[in-house]
Amino acid sequence: MNPDIVQRAARVRLFLMDVDGVLTDGRLINVPQPDGGVLETKAFDSQDGIALQWLSWHGIGTGVISGRVSPATVERAKQVGMRFVYQGHIEKIPILEEIQKSSGVALEEMAFAGDDLTDAVVLRRVGLAIATANARPELKRIANYVTAASGGRGAVREICELLLQAHGRWGDILKKYEVE
Repeated sequence: MNPDIVQRAARVRLFLMDVDGVLTDGRLINVPQPDGGVLETKAFDSQDGIALQWLSWHGIGTGVISGRVSPATVERAKQVGMRFVYQGHIEKIPILEEIQKSSGVALEEMAFAGDDLTDAVVLRRVGLAIATANARPELKRIANYVTAASGGRGAVREICELLLQAHGRWGDILKKYEVE
């Protein structure tokens, strides 16, 4: 692993991410309802979910900044213990500033994972900028780290493991589950 990435990851106290294309594969599922309406839902990766919980166990906060509003995102955030859930915000810098102020975490101590152009401005401001494998080429060029896995297919798990390794906590996880 690149020593610069490990150093950046070791400083992270707060991991923020986009939702569609990062926590999910980006597809939106519209389910017809009996009343003629449509319910939008998303599919989340279970291994991403447990890894996000591990971060919270080890003092690394998590959250989302998403351009779309979805009850499925709120529920998922609750399930995995996210502290910050901001939806309906295509302009993400004011939200990043609000999170920075309320959390007291310096931008250099934040990681952000994104996949599309609206995420670029955040990637340019945080200490560890991450693009998922399925991200736009423009984001991959400015990211410090590009995941091997795509969003919704283990990218978040990969990032969580990187953070836990850099913080010296991955061995604790392995011991807990008796795999080391």
